[in-house]
Amino acid sequence: MAGGGRRLHLNAFIQGVGHHEAAWRHPETDPARLTDVRYFQEVARLAERGALDSVFFADALSLTEDIRYQPIRRPEPLTLLAAIAVATERIGLIATASTTYSEPYNLARQFASVDHISGGRAGWNIVTSSATGAAANFGFAEQPAHHDRYVRADEFVDVVTKLWDSWEDDAIVGDRDAGVYADPDKVHAIEHEGPLLRVRGPLNVPRSPQGWPVLVQAGSSEDGRDFAARHAEAVFTAQQDLDQALAFAADVRRRAAALGRDPGHLRILPGLSPVIGDTEAAALARKEELDALAVPEYGLLTLRRLAGVDLSGVPLDDPVPPGLLTGDGVETSKSRRALVADIVRRERPTVRRLLQRLAGARGHKVVAGTPEQIADHIQTWFEAGAADGFNIMAPYLPGGLELFIDQVIPELRRRGLFRTGYTGSTLREHYGLPRPESRYASRATAAR
Repeated sequence: MAGGGRRLHLNAFIQGVGHHEAAWRHPETDPARLTDVRYFQEVARLAERGALDSVFFADALSLTEDIRYQPIRRPEPLTLLAAIAVATERIGLIATASTTYSEPYNLARQFASVDHISGGRAGWNIVTSSATGAAANFGFAEQPAHHDRYVRADEFVDVVTKLWDSWEDDAIVGDRDAGVYADPDKVHAIEHEGPLLRVRGPLNVPRSPQGWPVLVQAGSSEDGRDFAARHAEAVFTAQQDLDQALAFAADVRRRAAALGRDPGHLRILPGLSPVIGDTEAAALARKEELDALAVPEYGLLTLRRLAGVDLSGVPLDDPVPPGLLTGDGVETSKSRRALVADIVRRERPTVRRLLQRLAGARGHKVVAGTPEQIADHIQTWFEAGAADGFNIMAPYLPGGLELFIDQVIPELRRRGLFRTGYTGSTLREHYGLPRPESRYASRATAAR
């Protein structure tokens, strides 16, 4: 297999009717279906037809001010995963959930339940929630500081994984004759008392098929990289440049190794939005068609949310003032702010051009071309070691994903880069990740 024996991993990042901000205005989409669970089930089955590793859903905890220009993109993702689980058989199911605005016991229980419902296909995308609008919805006077959110996230993940470990794998006896359902010596209170959280446990859900749902992280700030190195098994990231992607992947793996983790157990998965055409010219025309439907007022709101900078007072055809993106700015997504600042530094775009650059995938890589050209990009980054695979962000749905499944996937298979079908049944098996042993089982065995 190409890539030195490594396996390419591909997820379908499902965002409303597509990742391009104007997708809902495109004639090939139907935004009226965004509250119809059958739509999301159909898209997930499409991704499963291509033997993709997973479908992934982001989340937002507040109604943003852009509702005038953009429909709500999804129902609550954990609920959605349960509905998709019963409509699919093999594809992994990843949902975003916040450590800032959740409680660990409830979240551990919910993800363990989805892992049971799906037969071991669940993954948790761990976020600290950078959206300032969420704070007031959860009784906060203001958004907690960036670093403070990561401090809570560290302890939060520790508690959740302890809860997932609190049942040993063989705790359920199921002896009807003796009337014994479970061995209480193999069900453990975690008795966690930390600086921020106190949770007794044990979880009231038995250990799930994967032991732990796969731990996913998205965020490339210094705090985000440290967090990924400690906890993540898959890392979702936004990278525009091959050299920067190589440096990011090497840095996260180095940090993981320094903490005693096997860096081979991390999957680095940048976002990729492919605009596909029979010819490069046709693909570029499709991209221009989508860009022409974008509303500049919405793009300015997105830029302010992503990068913490307001360009509403700058004429659209004037250059972006370079000094506006220096420093950290507000407590927003620091990694995405840095990415936008890098685009401004390298390309010196006008405001209009910058908005178009972000319209396709909010700072993730957009590649317009033939199926072969899309496959070339994937192969180059994969074989260079800049990525273990990609989060595929179809610009419009379901058509954009269908083109990828029907035209790019066969090309990747011809090159020996991607599986011809599933060989496992769990998300851990798709990713080639080990199943964690319960920490309490090893301690209890030693004590016994």
